[in-house]
Amino acid sequence: MMQTLNIKNMVCNRCKTVVRQTLNNEGFQVITLELGKVVVEENINNNFIKLEEALKKEGFELIKETSVELIEKIKIALIKHIDINDTDYILSELANELGKTYSLLSKSFSKSEGITLEKYFIDLKIEKVKEYIQLNQLNFSEIAYSLNYKNSSHLAKQFKNSTGITMTAYKKSQTWYRKSLDQIV
Repeated sequence: MMQTLNIKNMVCNRCKTVVRQTLNNEGFQVITLELGKVVVEENINNNFIKLEEALKKEGFELIKETSVELIEKIKIALIKHIDINDTDYILSELANELGKTYSLLSKSFSKSEGITLEKYFIDLKIEKVKEYIQLNQLNFSEIAYSLNYKNSSHLAKQFKNSTGITMTAYKKSQTWYRKSLDQIV
């Protein structure tokens, strides 16, 4: 028999590796693992209390409430789209993807996280911009184009509103202050 575990704060491949190692260390047999969701073989020796403690030490949590699970699914879906540079993605598509109305998703997210879905998506894009600037492979216009902005001035304005500094100042400072994706909000 299999059991599905929903895990909060899994946002990248390194997270998946750490969660897999933690599950293995606690004696869980992993069947499948993807961002936010793990399927394990059910076993009477599985100790979920110890697993919860071990996951917490690594910055993760087992999700027990459906409202928290929905918020995590929203975050994971948006992070996946940013990761594959699918910023043409429209937030209304998220509702179709998750089988909920956009209104429900928006209200639930705002209530839980204290910011709108739109602001969260912008914050994810700004972190991607910082990554591009740090990699120094694209100019600002190319970054704007790759993230589906209509023009670089729109991106520049959002970047300044979000970070308090210009993209040029960020690039020159080379302090590379970036938030990890699970720390946004």
